[in-house]
Amino acid sequence: MILAQQHPLLTHELVEKITCLVEQHGDLVLRDLDGDAALDQFEPDVALVVGGDGSMLRAARRMGDRQVPALGINVGKLGFLADIQPDEIDVVLPDVMAGRCHVINHLMFQCQILREDQSILETLGLNETAILGGPPFRLMDVELLIDDEHVTIYRCDGLIISTPVGSTAHNLSAGGPIVRKNLNAFVIAAVSPHALTVRPVVDTADRTYEMRASNSSQAPHVVVDGVEIHQLASQDRVIIRRARPQFQLIEVAGHGYYRTLREKLGWAGRMQSNRACS
Repeated sequence: MILAQQHPLLTHELVEKITCLVEQHGDLVLRDLDGDAALDQFEPDVALVVGGDGSMLRAARRMGDRQVPALGINVGKLGFLADIQPDEIDVVLPDVMAGRCHVINHLMFQCQILREDQSILETLGLNETAILGGPPFRLMDVELLIDDEHVTIYRCDGLIISTPVGSTAHNLSAGGPIVRKNLNAFVIAAVSPHALTVRPVVDTADRTYEMRASNSSQAPHVVVDGVEIHQLASQDRVIIRRARPQFQLIEVAGHGYYRTLREKLGWAGRMQSNRACS
């Protein structure tokens, strides 16, 4: 199955090249270039996602409860999830089609919004759920509960609950930790907290997380994987739980976890000094 998203760097020639390679080594059951196919009607062994990390996030949500191993071919910018470069596909794709790769399961979450104890929206996610403020863009109060236990009320610009996969996304820019992608944990990070003592928290994925922004004078929004899904009303509750499906990411030889971090985050390694030795 080939899933390609519109992208300025995605060319017709690249899609055709991938198509030909797949057909040389297996059967192509679907080629979706518009993002409108009902993926739950197909049973592929592998999903090839051509685009960037956003394309991988959309593919994960679209697959829903029927996740299949996914390989990301990067024509975007960073490429934490879509880690294979177009010039590598001649070598990588035959190995993947022959099963010479590893499939690593990653935590997904279910985000549910409750209003007066009635569910008004549910969606699957892979990176994070965030409550972010709207106009007039003042600090807001976001209460956090874990397993119905009050934790604290954050005075901040927003609050993020992230999976390990999402720990290198919005969570990282908010000062949160990098968490290995296949750990079963959630990261809680406040965006620009007013109190200097507020620090990110890592907790198990087996708990239920709840966020409330009931006393805000703003119009808070719920954002899942970078997409605004709802504007909160007073007393709305945002519930985050571990989802039943897991995102299945294909990892090929030479593309290990720390190599990805080193290259994508620009870790320099040993410091070089220009100072002459005396």
